[in-house]
Amino acid sequence: MLAPLLTSLLLVVQERAPLDSAAVTRVLNQLGTADSTVCALAGESLMNYGGFWGRAFSTPGMPMPQPMPTPMPMPGGGGGGGFHIAMHESRHQLDPAVLGAFRAFVRDDNRCVRNIAARVLGNHGGSAGYDLFIGLLRETRADFRETGALGLGELEDRRAIDPLSNALKNDASSAVRMTAAWALGEMDEKLTIDALAAALSDRAPEVRRTAAWALGEIDDARAVRPLSNALKDSDIDVRLSAVWALGEIEDGSAVPILSTATQDRDPRVRQQAAWALGEIDKAEGIAPLEALLHDAVPDVRKTAIWALGEIEDAGSVDALAAALKDDDPEVRALAAWALGEVQSDGAVEPLVSALKDRDEDVRATAAWALGEIESPRARDGLTAAQRDEVGSVRHAATWALRQIDDNDDGPHVHVHPHVHVNPHVRVRP
Repeated sequence: MLAPLLTSLLLVVQERAPLDSAAVTRVLNQLGTADSTVCALAGESLMNYGGFWGRAFSTPGMPMPQPMPTPMPMPGGGGGGGFHIAMHESRHQLDPAVLGAFRAFVRDDNRCVRNIAARVLGNHGGSAGYDLFIGLLRETRADFRETGALGLGELEDRRAIDPLSNALKNDASSAVRMTAAWALGEMDEKLTIDALAAALSDRAPEVRRTAAWALGEIDDARAVRPLSNALKDSDIDVRLSAVWALGEIEDGSAVPILSTATQDRDPRVRQQAAWALGEIDKAEGIAPLEALLHDAVPDVRKTAIWALGEIEDAGSVDALAAALKDDDPEVRALAAWALGEVQSDGAVEPLVSALKDRDEDVRATAAWALGEIESPRARDGLTAAQRDEVGSVRHAATWALRQIDDNDDGPHVHVHPHVHVNPHVRVRP
């Protein structure tokens, strides 16, 4: 029964066939008896109909953005760092009959079905959904209150700030409190900072980590102090969320706090702290990042090098030059990239030596970096690298020599160190 259901849903999505109330009712009734995973897959197909949005809907939370250190120096092409979340919201109104069909399921006993209905109504039902969701938030059943908070978060109506803040503080259900924290983060209103900061002391770790995520979404320096306390939390996900939030806020006052986080017992927190220091981009972050270049975990070292490349301060040249001798070739390649980003004349000799590295990606990246620095002192080393056995190294050396000679004619060179650093955490209200 479920296979034909999924097939028909996919056909509707692909062909953009009209979505009527009878179809919605039939599908949601069938999903109510389906396995939760099947319900999630089918519901995603249903909710992507008409370009609703690209976010997973099975839980009200969303994946934490994944910081992506720029792994590919691209002469003439620009970088590619940052992160992306596939959000394709479309707030157009649906047919009233279709909305009515979804509305009939917001008190369904199946959580997946309720959440589908709440998300659709929150995104496409207009302000009329406010009273519905407020009513749900006042229900005696905790699962209905959770759905009410979810709908209010999708609706993003400022009138819901006080009711959601009250639910975050006082509701007996951790699921409701967590969803209320998520909803306040979705609203992105500075008025919610105090309530979310207080929630960092909630007894449930899932509430604390969601509150930290929400403060990062709001992106206000007033959240730095409460988030600093969250870095002492016993729960690893809370600490990760707090570090991520500090990186999102990008306020220089967080540098000393993150410096402490670089010494966390868990390498994931140390890596996330390195990313955050790169996002804040202050010279004060160089010292703790340099200390991380000796970390036992390669991913921590790579993220610290990426961050130093983001800061682009000549004070990090010696430490990055030492990283060119790391045992991990990906660390060495990223160190060469970072030296190219810093563009300090003091990096020329270490990079010329790296042209003889045993790894071809390190050699190619070192050639690219020397082209970025444009020092005549690199000419002999680059000329020798034009005879390298690997084509990418030869091409990078040739491009770099053109840069030194102030001749940007000819094909640009794309250097791609095989480095993929993805520190991330997930918030799952």
